[in-house]
Amino acid sequence: MKIVLEAEDLKALPVSSNPNILGGRLVFAGTRVPVDALWGNLGSGATLEEFLDWFPTVTREQAEAVLHHGCHALAKAA
Repeated sequence: MKIVLEAEDLKALPVSSNPNILGGRLVFAGTRVPVDALWGNLGSGATLEEFLDWFPTVTREQAEAVLHHGCHALAKAA
């Protein structure tokens, strides 16, 4: 399942997309860490604490906001 972000979602979330940064992939704002790295690491069994240790430029608040939005989007799609 793919979660679609609307323009208003991007304004509310701590994420950004720039064609000059990782080819326009969605990254955590102010970093070069792609948002899909969070989902991929959690999906592989990592904890949020481990992810934050591995990617120290991502704040807990940023990661939690993305997780909250993802859970909300999944609940809406169900």
